[in-house]
Amino acid sequence: MEYGFTTAAYVVASVLFILSLGGLSGQESAKRAIWYGIVGMALAVLATLFGPGAGNWFLSLVMIVIGGTGGWIVAKRVQMTEMPQLVAAMHSLVGLAAVFVGFNAQIELGRVMRAAASEVPVIFTGFAALLASRTPAEIAMLKIEVFLGIFIGAVTFTGSVVAFAKLSGRVDGKPKKLPGGHMLNAGALGLSILLGILYFTGVGPAILWLIVITLMAFFIGYHLIMGIGGADMPVVVSMLNSYSGWAAAAIGFTLGNDLLIVTGALVGSSGAILSYIMCKAMNRNFVSVILGGFGGETGPAAAIEGEQIAIDADGVASALNEADSVVIVPGYGMAVAQAQGAVSELTRKLRAAGKTVRFAIHPVAGRLPGHMNVLLAEAKVPYDIVLEMDEINEDFPSTDVVIIIGSNDIVNPAAQDDPNSPIAGMPVLEVWRAKQVFVSKRGQGTGYSGIENPLFFKDNTRMFYGDAKDSINKLLPMID
Repeated sequence: MEYGFTTAAYVVASVLFILSLGGLSGQESAKRAIWYGIVGMALAVLATLFGPGAGNWFLSLVMIVIGGTGGWIVAKRVQMTEMPQLVAAMHSLVGLAAVFVGFNAQIELGRVMRAAASEVPVIFTGFAALLASRTPAEIAMLKIEVFLGIFIGAVTFTGSVVAFAKLSGRVDGKPKKLPGGHMLNAGALGLSILLGILYFTGVGPAILWLIVITLMAFFIGYHLIMGIGGADMPVVVSMLNSYSGWAAAAIGFTLGNDLLIVTGALVGSSGAILSYIMCKAMNRNFVSVILGGFGGETGPAAAIEGEQIAIDADGVASALNEADSVVIVPGYGMAVAQAQGAVSELTRKLRAAGKTVRFAIHPVAGRLPGHMNVLLAEAKVPYDIVLEMDEINEDFPSTDVVIIIGSNDIVNPAAQDDPNSPIAGMPVLEVWRAKQVFVSKRGQGTGYSGIENPLFFKDNTRMFYGDAKDSINKLLPMID
């Protein structure tokens, strides 16, 4: 009876997780999709707690209360601008959990094997009882699962920690590699595989091999992500999301938990697909992303001619009042300034004045996939005027005014004009083809990625300096 209830609950939870992923593909269905995920996770936790082989309910309840309270506090305190690094931090915890589960499985396996070799009968409970019931072939598969779980989990842990540090500004966003570059990664991987073979065949101390494998994987995760530049961090976040999913799936195989396998596979595959989509959007090679092999310059950057010309709020408002069509390009600067509310009000006033207003969203705008879409939805911007890059790029030549709010790389013409640029070949929003371009940014700095933008020096571009929220609020009273 217990097995039937648990299986049924896991099936329902899996369906809810699938519906949640599907719903997140659209802004209109995203809120409902989140609730699918919440209900599915609650059902999964209850089914696991009261399913066969469960125990230590008091300890489990204490852990749930501690984890739930911590998650609630973090969610209430973290700003939307900090979501990318929060996601990276969550990925690191999944990876670390996979490492701990792998080591625990090996410790329990060693205890069961020692008992089997002795003449004293031992009665096992919980996970150890599950291991004691497995055949030699199943034990061999378990060792493979333990190796993969620990290795992928360790790579995910340190990689996510470095991503968190880069996204939060604690570590320089420029790509850095140790002398030897990819050969160091290859050497660490080769040693890990060799020790994995020794572990699988039972030669030498198993725990020692797993410890060394963990250290090698820690290094690989660290070195891979340190070698990726800030311009490519959105892809890194989705890639680590995929890694954390496969680590969770490995945990599921180790524990014999079908739901964890399904959930991990969903996260792993969806993260991999998202990484692939983003790589296409940035004209990157998917394999290179996985290997941390991009993010650096290929030669000296092209010289930029001209100067950045500033404009005040009166000049921008005058251009907006005379324009018939306006395109707004939001970026991470809008998120930092929390300017989405002011932008939404500006949009409302411009549309009320009879102007065509649309938003242009690059696939990697911000530092997290979908970052801008969430902010605009939060500010009640109508979904139907929020367009993706491929839908709006051809319309820029007929656009009167483009307002860029805190964007840099996604509107950088060097991606098309400079083969030595770190973003060479990356599809970008071709805003420079519009009649007038206004760039709202705090100052003349290059931004997070450190890449200079020739757009800021073009004849049809004017720099609207200042905090994005304050700048937009200055425009509102001037819109007729």
